Amino acid sequence: MKSNVLIYCFSFFLFPFSYVQAAVSEAELRQTVSRGLDWLANAQSSRGSWEASDGAYPCAMTGMAGVALLCEGSTLSQGKYSENIKKAVEFLLSRSRPNGLIGDPRADDRYTYGHGFGMLFLSQVLGEEEYADHREEIIDVLTRAVEFTGKAQTREGGWGYVSAADGNNFDEGSTTITQVQALRGCRDAGIPVPKEMIEKAIKYIHKCSIQGGAGGVQYNIHGGGGRPPISAAAIACLYSAGEYDDTYVPKLMAYCDKNMSITEQNDTFWHYGHYYFAQVKYRQGGKEWETYKDKIYRKLIDQAASNGSWSQGYVGAVYTTSINLTILQLDKAALPIYQR
Repeated sequence: MKSNVLIYCFSFFLFPFSYVQAAVSEAELRQTVSRGLDWLANAQSSRGSWEASDGAYPCAMTGMAGVALLCEGSTLSQGKYSENIKKAVEFLLSRSRPNGLIGDPRADDRYTYGHGFGMLFLSQVLGEEEYADHREEIIDVLTRAVEFTGKAQTREGGWGYVSAADGNNFDEGSTTITQVQALRGCRDAGIPVPKEMIEKAIKYIHKCSIQGGAGGVQYNIHGGGGRPPISAAAIACLYSAGEYDDTYVPKLMAYCDKNMSITEQNDTFWHYGHYYFAQVKYRQGGKEWETYKDKIYRKLIDQAASNGSWSQGYVGAVYTTSINLTILQLDKAALPIYQR
């Protein structure tokens, strides 16, 4: 005990204005993740869904929470959270509409998020599904979901909070990223995804990228200024589209490295931004990932509540907990969408 105090004091004496960050141990990481997953599993409703604050966004929250549980290694048929995953699948399948939308436009004014995260979750489940009848149902739902996504795409190539028809062709960056990543998951799972749909989305991201000045990706093609969270998500989106050598990536990466602070959490969309930036850094691997990982893991673990959840942000604890658990489990490489 005395030696630890002496080391701390000696470090402070040498670096009086520096923060000496304690490394995250494997035991600490496992305990935090396990506690968070248990909290998430217990937060699931009897109908198989999760919800944001005030009962909002059930399809989006179910997709995000389901992905966090899949990252642990559980599947529909095996693992600690298999029953939770099964209930989540059944909920989302029950929300599939004849036109392909996964969600309820009458109850959700931003239903493309739910559609996208629902598609992403089901696409990752499909790769593990062992039961022929259930598999065919998931394939049918995802096939129609991809068709809906294609029809919902705007003339410019992006997506908005609702379909192009419902939203008068309004689009913006965050929902576009959600759709592209979901489409990548579907394509990897064997669902047909038209190439031109992805190509239009890539062009949309290019149009939103600011070429002069500080750079970054703006809110949409009409402006809004560079936004670090959307810029990080845009890189993840380009990677998901297979555009690892896209000429826009280096400048966007430099912009994010400069503006995506880990220690200063002064942005409403801090967790959202790092949800995607962590995926980007993990794809980079090597020293880039290890350096980033040490810092982001320490930050997230220090933020966790005693019950295992994270409540920061305005969307709600399910949202933030799902995001953080996904980040903390990237190294497991359990899901194709996050693998290098």
